[in-house]
This record gives sequence, C-alpha cells and structure tokens, in this order.
Amino acid sequence: MRLTEGTRRTETVRRKKRRRSSCAQRAKERLKNVLSGTGGMGVVEVILIIVVLIGLVIIFQTNIKGIVTAIFRTMQSNVGKIK
Repeated sequence: MRLTEGTRRTETVRRKKRRRSSCAQRAKERLKNVLSGTGGMGVVEVILIIVVLIGLVIIFQTNIKGIVTAIFRTMQSNVGKIK
C-alpha cells in the first residue's frame, strides 16, 4: 500500500492530535491529583509526628536537660575568650 501526499498529511495530523490528547490527559490527571490532595502531608500525619516527638522529649527529658546545660556552661565559659 503506497501512501499519497494527502494520506501522509492526514496520518501526521492524526498523530499530532493523539499526542495533544495524551498530553492533555496527563495534565488533567496532574491537576486532579493536586486538587484532590493525594500528594503531600496531611493533617493526620503532622499530628502523629508531633505526638511522637513529644513522647521522645518526655522519655529523654533528663538526658536533654543535661546536654543543654552542658552546652550553656561551655558557652558561658568561652564568652570571655571571644574578641
């Protein structure tokens, strides 16, 4: 089967339309995902992370206090050395 010039143009136009359609569909899907909130962190995840962090602070409270106290002592003793 031999393609004529008109047939070639028609096929080219069809391919371009398919590409545009495919691109439009992908853009539509991306927009739908963004608007539906499927990406990113939700409120529940943030609350769970905060709860875990508070729990860790409560568990290691004495260790954290010791480290912070040591850091401040070191800073106070070295303040006079800065010129």
